[in-house]
Amino acid sequence: MLLGLPSYADTLTGKVIGIADGDTLTILTSDKQSIKVRLNAIDAPEKAQDFGNASKKSLSSLCFGKPALIDLQGTDKYGRTIVALQCQTMDGSYHDANLHQVQNGMAWVYRQGSSDKQLIAAEESAKASSIGLWSQPNPMPPWEFRNGNAKIAKKATQVVQDVSATSKAGLACAGKRFCKQMASCAEARFYLNVCGVSQLDRNNDGIPCESICR
Repeated sequence: MLLGLPSYADTLTGKVIGIADGDTLTILTSDKQSIKVRLNAIDAPEKAQDFGNASKKSLSSLCFGKPALIDLQGTDKYGRTIVALQCQTMDGSYHDANLHQVQNGMAWVYRQGSSDKQLIAAEESAKASSIGLWSQPNPMPPWEFRNGNAKIAKKATQVVQDVSATSKAGLACAGKRFCKQMASCAEARFYLNVCGVSQLDRNNDGIPCESICR
């Protein structure tokens, strides 16, 4: 059940009053409730990615300020309201916003969340025609982009911790190059993250000298 929404309603009507990005909108329902929703089964580029702004503009051109039909699909693990959305066009008909984004190369089909054949066919067609994000040679899916940013942030945090530990443990970059020279995991991390001795992390997983850092 969606908190704050009528328990009997599977479909709502309203007006799109905000566009956050290529798959997230704010809708003012017919009973004057403002709800933030995410389009089901698709994943648009993040704002910092190529086509992030273009994807937002694409969704805005179709839906912003327009009447909408909102088919509630439940909530995701983050508590967000997930919907299939149709926005009214100039001739009074309604256009599937989820499909619109995929057809125009402005979003990926999120395969872990959907096996919708129409969406998958639309993605394949956009890819074959090099439309939108598919005009790039190797576009990065946003879930990989987010995962990569999380790893970078984690590594940055570890570097700060290692630098802080330097003053406490008296560590310094003194020319050591091999795991067998490390007296502890803390020293191995220091040499990897602060001194830049990348060979200590041979499988590139962020953990040096796994024989001592487990």
